[in-house]
Amino acid sequence: MRTPVGGSAGMVPVVLGSGMSVLNEAETVWVAMLDGWAAQQFARNLAPGTVEGRRSTVVRFRVFAEAYPWQWTAGTVDEFFLELRGLKGAARSTVLGYQNALRMFLEYLTDPAYGWGEVCWEPFGEHPAQVFHEWNTARHAQDTVATPGKCPYTRDELEDLFDCADERVVRIRRSGAKGWIPAFRTATIMKAAYAWGLRRNEVRCLDLVDLAANPQARQFSDAGIIYVRHGKAMRGSPPKRRSVLTVPEFGWAVECLQQWTDRVRPRYAPAGSTWLWPSERGPAAITADSLSRAFNEVKREAGLDEDLDFHSLRRSYVTHLVEIGYDAFFIQQQVGHEHASTTSIYTGLSPDYRARVVDRTIHRMATAAMTTSKEDKE
Repeated sequence: MRTPVGGSAGMVPVVLGSGMSVLNEAETVWVAMLDGWAAQQFARNLAPGTVEGRRSTVVRFRVFAEAYPWQWTAGTVDEFFLELRGLKGAARSTVLGYQNALRMFLEYLTDPAYGWGEVCWEPFGEHPAQVFHEWNTARHAQDTVATPGKCPYTRDELEDLFDCADERVVRIRRSGAKGWIPAFRTATIMKAAYAWGLRRNEVRCLDLVDLAANPQARQFSDAGIIYVRHGKAMRGSPPKRRSVLTVPEFGWAVECLQQWTDRVRPRYAPAGSTWLWPSERGPAAITADSLSRAFNEVKREAGLDEDLDFHSLRRSYVTHLVEIGYDAFFIQQQVGHEHASTTSIYTGLSPDYRARVVDRTIHRMATAAMTTSKEDKE
């Protein structure tokens, strides 16, 4: 088997071009394809978690198809996603992610620069082909693929959510159970996520040193600025950093945060830990799954809609800043969006706010008309 050897990351490995015989040539080529694709992605500076997630998707499709990539067909694509979406109820974002991963894998295999076509043609009489096309895959036409139910909390819903979280703390503590501190931690994390517009991973990965004073707003003490070091990364880049200013309308959250850091956290954090929200299982920060489970327990106890998730706290932050009247660019910088269009998607203005906007517009038009009429008479 003669194939190109050397060159860029992801090219056909030397072992496949050496003429060595193997017991299961098809399986050997398949494993080499996965390893080569991983090398190509690492060369693009993608995170290990991203590479492993895509690999798992490709392996899952291979098991479903009961065929190797050079045998995949468009019909197999339809069958796989019909089962994934229709029978297993996968979310639109899941389907889109799977299709993107599989499409990129086949783009890698069909690129002549990597030499996989020749590797497959000589022993198998077939070669990989791109079977993911515009007409059989989902389109990513906007910055979000969330369902219509993914919306901000209303102010009443937020009040119910936070009240329920606080009541859980009181109830657990009065019962004498040990879980009141984790419950207090959950309640404070939820309030912080809303008050500073943070994603789940951003808020859970905060460190004590990420809280800082704002010289222009000393009333917020050591929580005038929140430094986010684990923001959502751009493809192939490290986590994006930003600073979030505490705004006066959410200043109440500073007191909640200080109560946690000064009075409750010292009774709970392991020695030497600097995580703002330490885990009860060791020196690490609370895990994403633990935070999601705790949040969902509070949300269900509060009787809120299932579509209202943790990220809806961030949507509420954006929406409420818009309603208060903050500049659109300031809001975009606060939440760390690359484009203003992304921030606009997060906004779900309340009917009352929209009614006030209409009333103000009508008032301005009426005033202008009266002024013009008066000037004409004079």
